Amino acid sequence: MARKTTTKAIDFEKSLKQLETLVDKLEKGDLSLEDSLMNFEQGVKLTRECQEALQTAEQKISVLSKEDKVWVEKDLVDDEATDD
Repeated sequence: MARKTTTKAIDFEKSLKQLETLVDKLEKGDLSLEDSLMNFEQGVKLTRECQEALQTAEQKISVLSKEDKVWVEKDLVDDEATDD
């Protein structure tokens, strides 16, 4: 099961990197209309994949944050780290 989670994390990172590359290409404005549209469509697909992965991670965090049979919401950022 840990391998599946690792694979999903790698897929998320890979998708995010691809999305960043597509955004860079589109921002340069050097692409034809057809290529821009194709890249935009791919970007939308990658965005959805990333959002789904983040939602899944959020749900896992909620499940793992269960304390004394009461659901609690926890910040992912350590409070002590933000006191600087």
